[in-house]
Amino acid sequence: MKLIFYTLMMIMMITIIMMTLSMVLSKKTFYELEKNSPFECGFDPKGSPRMSFSIRFFLIAVIFLIFDVEVTLMLPMIMTLTISNMKIWLFMVSYFILILLLGLYYEWKFGALNWI
Repeated sequence: MKLIFYTLMMIMMITIIMMTLSMVLSKKTFYELEKNSPFECGFDPKGSPRMSFSIRFFLIAVIFLIFDVEVTLMLPMIMTLTISNMKIWLFMVSYFILILLLGLYYEWKFGALNWI
């Protein structure tokens, strides 16, 4: 029991020492004005914060997030294939993909995916 305690304490001390050394060694000794100024995706940070931008960028980002979340929801469906009833699993996956395809068709029909 003491051996486990001492091993954990040793690991914790080594971790603290390594973190402290990395902080000390990674300190920059000189600061440049250009490197310290924030860079906001091509926008001038000292300009007006109320600059207008195309809503298409926002729309594409939202569409990407929606479909990205849907893809992450499909992974557990594949994992549960072996432990589920095949008919119910097939119905649920088909329904889920149908909803995705209907959403894609809706966005395509109303031009959300067109850049022109």
